[in-house]
Amino acid sequence: MRLLRTLLLIILLGFGAQATIAADADKFFDQSLGDFPAELKAATAAGKAGVMLMFEAEACPYCRRMRQQVLSRGDVQAYFRKHFSAFSVDVLGDVPITDFAGRETTEKAYARAARVRGTPTFVFVTAEGSEVARASGAMDAAEFLRLGRYVAEGHYKTMSLEQFGAANPERKK
Repeated sequence: MRLLRTLLLIILLGFGAQATIAADADKFFDQSLGDFPAELKAATAAGKAGVMLMFEAEACPYCRRMRQQVLSRGDVQAYFRKHFSAFSVDVLGDVPITDFAGRETTEKAYARAARVRGTPTFVFVTAEGSEVARASGAMDAAEFLRLGRYVAEGHYKTMSLEQFGAANPERKK
């Protein structure tokens, strides 16, 4: 009986830890009004480099891994909050949004129109309304921070993401 209680306690604590991680990852994203041109305008008015969208799906294990291992980290949240407004887009979602071209659509239709082929996909849009960087798949915190630096520091203007990555090897944290 004691073993059963101990096992039950461990399971409950595990679920509590998962809930805490999910809540921490949710802090990464800004609350969206669903109007991406307005969100971009507000981000640039606040001195940010632009908007970062994470296209994801609820059942995606790589999205879950990004949320649990990367987006929940305080250093990642601080960097991205300083330089970008970040929003989640559900590739299967029917929530109405206004895309960067001002068209009313749904999350799902926008993901298709943006040619999102897998999840997670990270898309960066600058003040001019142009997509300047895109990366797909799960990555570790150092790679994700490097991706953010690539856009925030304006390296996309002079080199490809691959060139920037070769010149700035990831630093493990």
